Amino acid sequence: MNKSNLEIRNNHLLTYGYVMLILFLTLSGFGQMPIFKRYYVADIPGFGWLAEFFVTHYIHYLAAILFLAVAAYLIADYLLTTNRNIRVTPSGQLRIGLLTGIALTGGLLVVRNLSGTRFSSGLIIFLDISHLGLVILFLGVSLVCLLLKKRWTKRL
Repeated sequence: MNKSNLEIRNNHLLTYGYVMLILFLTLSGFGQMPIFKRYYVADIPGFGWLAEFFVTHYIHYLAAILFLAVAAYLIADYLLTTNRNIRVTPSGQLRIGLLTGIALTGGLLVVRNLSGTRFSSGLIIFLDISHLGLVILFLGVSLVCLLLKKRWTKRL
């Protein structure tokens, strides 16, 4: 198998992995709110786990760890090994900015959950709403980019 076929296969695996991570992050994140049980989604066979707070909580944390690892890999790959004829598109920059905001607010929410850490109630509400708002905005922007076939990067 030549290098270009290997790169294409790895790119597809990375894309599918990214989509699955976003799916699990979204499901488990919304699962921490009681909406799946309230609207009987958790009653559908196979979706009962969505109504279990600690299950969705741990899945969300594990998916976030994997997401941060993939992001670190992609950043390192872009900065260290990628030839310099690839540039991030404006839509890619927007999505990177939204994901950075999501990661920062999510990281602060993790810190809030540590014992001995005290945040004001106003800051906690701000972080919760910011995290949720950025997620919804990211999902909307991603849908528009998917429909309009906007790529993250382009070759020069």
